[in-house]
Amino acid sequence: MVTQPQARPSERTSYPDSDGQPTADNTQQFQWIVTIKENLEILFAHQPDYFVAGDLLWYPIEGNNRLCQALDVMVVLGRPKGHRGSYQQWQEENIPPQVVFEILSPSNTAIEMTRKFLFYQQYGVEEYYQYDPASNELAGSIRKQGGLTDIADLSGWVSPALGIRFECSDTLSIYGPNGDRFLTSVELAQQRDQAEQRADRLAVRLRELGVDPDSV
Repeated sequence: MVTQPQARPSERTSYPDSDGQPTADNTQQFQWIVTIKENLEILFAHQPDYFVAGDLLWYPIEGNNRLCQALDVMVVLGRPKGHRGSYQQWQEENIPPQVVFEILSPSNTAIEMTRKFLFYQQYGVEEYYQYDPASNELAGSIRKQGGLTDIADLSGWVSPALGIRFECSDTLSIYGPNGDRFLTSVELAQQRDQAEQRADRLAVRLRELGVDPDSV
């Protein structure tokens, strides 16, 4: 009798790229997810070993495709940028997402969020931030002595892994290490337009003074 070689778990198990659930339940939740994800990508654009993703399934254990979690925003330090259908940890040098963001919607239940917290705690998340735009409530946890521990005061809190700062007054504001606030895509476009307008006015002024701005 010829013995057939045994397939490795990853060869006989499929890992779906979607859990069948929508990215967000409303426009406010979606905007926060996109704003945090895009600003983190901009912040770490020149660091090749910072992987940032939004609405991505994380599979921590090879061979178990039922054990997964869809993360609103995740950051993995030590893994290269690039497109992925899902984050299969055993293919990523077994490095789990270190920082996770969840933006709450009215459909989220306390039981659901508790399960997520326990999942993140068990499988190695170092920092976990949860924001509810409807109530403007921000919560955070950081890993200490093997478990995720609540951060008592998030006002002015700086993420040890990312260097970003949180402020929560009338709404949540997040600031990069250089002090720049995280902006929506519309705000980023307006900022770029204003910079171009200032450059155009400066060029006109230089020409009035007899200076070619293209030679400066």
